[in-house]
Amino acid sequence: MDLKLAGQTAVIFGGASGIGAAIAAGFAAEGCGVRGFDVHGDEGRGIVAGDVTDYAAVRAFAEGCGEVDHVVFCVGVGSGKFGFPFWNLEPGDWARVLEINLIGAVNVAHAFAPKLIERGGGSMLFLVSVAGQMGSQTDPPYSAAKAGLINFTHCAAKDLAPYGVRVNALSPGMVRTNLNEAVWAASQARVAEGERVPYAVWAEEKIRKVSPLGRWQTVEEYAAMACYLASEHARNITGQTLNVDGGQVMHS
Repeated sequence: MDLKLAGQTAVIFGGASGIGAAIAAGFAAEGCGVRGFDVHGDEGRGIVAGDVTDYAAVRAFAEGCGEVDHVVFCVGVGSGKFGFPFWNLEPGDWARVLEINLIGAVNVAHAFAPKLIERGGGSMLFLVSVAGQMGSQTDPPYSAAKAGLINFTHCAAKDLAPYGVRVNALSPGMVRTNLNEAVWAASQARVAEGERVPYAVWAEEKIRKVSPLGRWQTVEEYAAMACYLASEHARNITGQTLNVDGGQVMHS
């Protein structure tokens, strides 16, 4: 399928590693120019070092990008603690998670919406999580932040639709990333040393429990979906949360 994205420009927030890096590579493979913004900058790959919670920095980056066709927010952090029950955490554990996962996305939307409106089209895509749809007890601040981002996706999609700009959310399930390993590490910190299990064992057991298809998702699958959602093939898709999760979240 020809996605006809060649010659367009995509901006990827969180593009230095994991799903974000795969999405950046996916757009590049489609012939897009790619700009990146990540707390871990990489000049060699055209990734500017910056913090999404710094609105002035995000806005300055947007102003320097020139014409932009597609914006992808692929940033996510957890609390670093195992949150079941939620009072294992302190209220102070919430602020940073909400600031990065939710307010960071709002900053990006504010900075780039005028550019897309002026363009008269294009797309925004926010990476969320199945946790934001299920009230995951593993990390309540992360779950709540991603739920808030799903709701903001709906708000932004309604506001930008009259300008031909589409806004969607892409929801990963179980994928091998640093964030997934951090969940494992937090869970093991509460287990007696002799009862701890290696990441590979923990992950395979969890896959069997939560995924009807019983298999991992890959970063390449998210890249493929991100590119599709940016293309004209998806011109009537907006305000949606697309789950690529092996069936982990099913709405009946």
